[in-house]
Amino acid sequence: MISAAPYRDRVVHHALYNIIVPIFERTFISDSYANRVGFGSHRALRRFTQFSRSSHYVFQADIRKYFPSIDHKILKHLIYRKIKCPDTLWLINTIIDNSNFQEPVINYFPGDNLLAPLERRCGLPIGNLTSQFFANVYLNNFDHFVKEQLQAFKYIRYVDDFALFSDDKAFLETARVIIEEYLTSLRLKIHPIKSQLFETKHGANFVGFRILPNQIRVRSDNLRLGRKRLRQMLRDYDEGKIDAQHLTQSTQSWVAHLKHGDTWQLRQRIFSSSIFDLAMLI
Repeated sequence: MISAAPYRDRVVHHALYNIIVPIFERTFISDSYANRVGFGSHRALRRFTQFSRSSHYVFQADIRKYFPSIDHKILKHLIYRKIKCPDTLWLINTIIDNSNFQEPVINYFPGDNLLAPLERRCGLPIGNLTSQFFANVYLNNFDHFVKEQLQAFKYIRYVDDFALFSDDKAFLETARVIIEEYLTSLRLKIHPIKSQLFETKHGANFVGFRILPNQIRVRSDNLRLGRKRLRQMLRDYDEGKIDAQHLTQSTQSWVAHLKHGDTWQLRQRIFSSSIFDLAMLI
């Protein structure tokens, strides 16, 4: 469930974010790429491609219903270890405690009674800047555990999507079991279907692309969505709802994204019959 705070609250979120991010930023690993200045999805794609093309196997996973599953008590404990100012903690607690209602996630973990999943307050609204930052804080210790304790040197995470690469399949099989056990301490579970161990030669999906040994393609569902948005923008332009500058800027942004894959012929096909200047866009 995507939701965002009112504008006046978002101003406060940004002010808080500007103060507390430097405190935590220095503790984040270099291969965590989401919601960080100077990182982002395209840099993550390059790193993922580097790891994939230098390894035989990958264990790729994402966390089932991550944002709705973030446990408030655990999150606050992780924050309290770094933040000591009472006023700042009051504001952080106010933001967390007043999170919008999220989809309930009923998961049981060792030591739980029948009502435990209902008694613990969980969930952060995915549309808030503070939620995105807290999501990184929540998995920060996990990142260090994977890199330093498991010694998975080829490890990358983008929000709740993470991957470990190795030439040793048995290592990754063991790592999966240990990771699932560790995540119970955060009251999290990996997705049972989307989380798989396979040979990198078969290709892997990551941040909207499919990474193959000799090619990077745009995922078909992302491509369909992009085409749909382009058609809608062209209709809006014809009807006078948007001007040429807005149309061009939005299209250039999408083209810049596509250029991170091997998409020259694709871009030729998409824009060959449109009103755009191909030389400028492609």
